[in-house]
Amino acid sequence: MTDFLLNRQPVTLAKTDPDLTVLDYLREHAHLTGTKEGCASGDCGACTVVVGELTDQGMRYRSLNSCITFVHSLHGKQLLTVEHLEQEGALHPVQQALVEHHGSQCGFCTPGFVMSLFALYHSDVAPSREAVLTALSGNLCRCTGYRPIIDAGMALLEQRHGDAFSAQIADIEAELRSLETPVLPEETKTDHTVGFWQPKTRQDLAKARAQAPGARYSAGSTDLALEKTQRLANLNALIDLSQVAELNHISVDDKGLHIGAAVSYTDLEPALLADYPEAREWLERLGSRPIRNRGTLGGNLGNASPIGDTPPLLIALGATVTLSNGQTERTLPVSELITGYRQTVLADDEWIDTIHLPRRQPGSQLRAYKISKRFEDDISTVCVVFYLETDSNDTVTCLRAGFGGLAATPLVLADWQNQLVGQHWPTVAVDATSQTLANALAPIDDVRASARYRVQVTANLFRRFHLETTQPDTRTRVHIHGGLDHA
Repeated sequence: MTDFLLNRQPVTLAKTDPDLTVLDYLREHAHLTGTKEGCASGDCGACTVVVGELTDQGMRYRSLNSCITFVHSLHGKQLLTVEHLEQEGALHPVQQALVEHHGSQCGFCTPGFVMSLFALYHSDVAPSREAVLTALSGNLCRCTGYRPIIDAGMALLEQRHGDAFSAQIADIEAELRSLETPVLPEETKTDHTVGFWQPKTRQDLAKARAQAPGARYSAGSTDLALEKTQRLANLNALIDLSQVAELNHISVDDKGLHIGAAVSYTDLEPALLADYPEAREWLERLGSRPIRNRGTLGGNLGNASPIGDTPPLLIALGATVTLSNGQTERTLPVSELITGYRQTVLADDEWIDTIHLPRRQPGSQLRAYKISKRFEDDISTVCVVFYLETDSNDTVTCLRAGFGGLAATPLVLADWQNQLVGQHWPTVAVDATSQTLANALAPIDDVRASARYRVQVTANLFRRFHLETTQPDTRTRVHIHGGLDHA
């Protein structure tokens, strides 16, 4: 049973297929057709909706792609679509801003832009063009052009004030608290013996796994849902990890940063960037804002995709991962988790529980590079992350690198890394080292790039890393929003 608010209307869904998406629910069940289907893969933003959720800091509104979000994930939350924004017959300030700045032409993508800007309107970010662009990431417009839409977003932030949702926040929070009831496995079985489990604790998770040994794990579902929307597969049994308290926790101690597997990228962002600010561009290029609001670190690792963006960073940082079955745990380096194409060392009864990042070492250097055809919301052609530690004499004491997008699994070139230990970093023979790196690679040819291209790019990225870490005043990057930016 799934209970949520559709705007202010309580909804109870019983015996619903676990792979019913929010988009299909809205259009085919609730008959709210303002939310559009474009790509059905989370790439275009036409299906963007906003979900409100109670947190320790109060009510929080975030955008997400309804086409790849399962409706069961709405339990205990509020779902808002473009139909819900009008205020006593008048346009919402977001809608009015788009009208005044001529931000809509054919209108197909407009509901998605409206909802993304609505989430921004209810955030606490300071007004800036960068904030608007981040909020709009993942929303594609093919005819209006982005300038008037960005102008509308800027005007909206500069004149931001309360709306009807802000005025009714206490009532909305009370209504959501009334929905906080446990979901029982037997209540979520469909008429077709399809199962859905939404455990709240590790203990409940272990019980669900015992009841459904063949069920798929789901958290953000940003990749899993593609099996439904693109391959038309039926996901007959799902165990939703998004409500397991222990998997949604982040803690920091002297040893490191400990991240629950179901923590979203958006929630991870402050803690990660506090120790590793150089990972900002990497994080901003990991999908779009709606994807990062749903996608999880554990899910990306568990997929074991060769183009997953998180393994290269985690490998370079020397991260470890704890696997659990509810009774026993084992911890291993992330570099040993993935054994083949979409294959891991996970036993049938195990799940990815926690990812551990070591604390930043003084004087260390980190760079994360992603090469893709689009800046954001795109698959990596090459993803390379370098991490360097040197002593007071600039002698290399540690070099780790993670390589993604090159083979069936993320690559670790231990021999190549170890050859650099003990060398004087500023005077490393860059040409020879780059060639050694190129010789160690055996990348694939596919539709994104040739093997030859990947080899050349990867070697050049090492050159860039050396340049940026030995000549920091050299400008090497074109900033996403125009102009040159220091490395």
